[in-house]
Amino acid sequence: MARICIHGIGYVGVVSAACLAKDGHDVVAIDVDPGKVDSINAGKAPIVENGLEELVKAGVESGRLRATLDIEDAINSTDISFVCVGTPSASDGSVGLKYVTAVCEQIGSAIANKSTYHSVIIRSTIVPGSMNEVCIPALELASGMTAGKDFGVGYYPEFLRESTAIEDYYDPGLIVFGSMDKPTEAALYAVNDGLPCECHSVSISTAEMIKYTSNCWRAVKVSFANEIGNIAKASNVDGQEVMSILCSDTKVNISPYFMRPGFAFGGSCLPKDVRALRHLAGTKDVPSPMLDAVLEANKYQIQKAETLVDGLDGKKVGMVGVSFKPGTDDLRESPLAELAARLISKGYDVNIYDPNVSTAFGEEMSAAGRGNDVVPDLQARLVPAISTLIDDSEILLVGNKYDEAIEPLIAASETRPMLDLMRVNPNKSSQGSYEGICW
Repeated sequence: MARICIHGIGYVGVVSAACLAKDGHDVVAIDVDPGKVDSINAGKAPIVENGLEELVKAGVESGRLRATLDIEDAINSTDISFVCVGTPSASDGSVGLKYVTAVCEQIGSAIANKSTYHSVIIRSTIVPGSMNEVCIPALELASGMTAGKDFGVGYYPEFLRESTAIEDYYDPGLIVFGSMDKPTEAALYAVNDGLPCECHSVSISTAEMIKYTSNCWRAVKVSFANEIGNIAKASNVDGQEVMSILCSDTKVNISPYFMRPGFAFGGSCLPKDVRALRHLAGTKDVPSPMLDAVLEANKYQIQKAETLVDGLDGKKVGMVGVSFKPGTDDLRESPLAELAARLISKGYDVNIYDPNVSTAFGEEMSAAGRGNDVVPDLQARLVPAISTLIDDSEILLVGNKYDEAIEPLIAASETRPMLDLMRVNPNKSSQGSYEGICW
């Protein structure tokens, strides 16, 4: 079993740490946030993710998982570093590398004092060229050593979906990595040994590009499906029926997961990764009209929802969901949060039912409300029961689908105005005061 240090107790970091510990590896998680470190050491997850709390607790109790603020301690106690810090968009839309660069500099300084070989593997999402042009130079400068010779280097992107991350970890659709040296390549094969998926060992730049291609392809599919849905509805055609039948063509391997007309995409990956790949194309004088259109189409879908709400009678809006997708409390670039903020600024009285966001606040998780910088007084707007939300609302706005809310919302759609972004009733299309955004 390996001794692994996880740099960054964010979404990818904490899930990776918990799963690696479950697999028998010795894991040290490191972060600059004392709240996250304390949370892990207490056996508690800092975020909402199905099954994560149990894995963190089991890892800590087994002695295979601990967290620290001390990078020297973490490096000296391990042989492999996984860098899982965030890469938020820079002001010009390029990938933001300040956190990755800072961690590489810290790791470089720490391994300079080690007598044993250490592999540094980046898991953060970075555009092609970032490893060779930024990460490796930062590591070499800080350590005074040569990458691929004195220490190992690899790039190992993650493909975890929030709300199903642990399931995705153990049943991956894709495993790809690149490395400069044989020990690092061997370590990456070993970490993934036994998983039901082929491991693709490629060049570092190819691995970087595959990650961006994957995220941008998902973003393209969401906007494409929405555009078809909008055109179909204007033609008195059910957009979901159109796309459902299209997706039955498995000969071209179309995945139906993102091919469902509905609301805008959001979260910590797709918006910033489309921006970053557009920026990269611009630096190479390569036109990217489709990627340009994806972001414009996504903005339009939020504007369309806002316009549809304006067409309904009432000022008290009950929103179902504010996180960027069901199953998580993450509000980073959530289109529902943006929609809520727009409605509030127009004078709507907005209350929200989101059980995962409520859980994060109620249990005082260290990352509660993460990513929210648009919805004022978010915690005060949260309603604990779907029945309360329905009773106190003049307009219902369905953004995320929760099992316990489906039947009450279907019944409520017969008695009050509703804008449905998720289609709680697959047999219902726009009529009367019920508006389906693409059907």
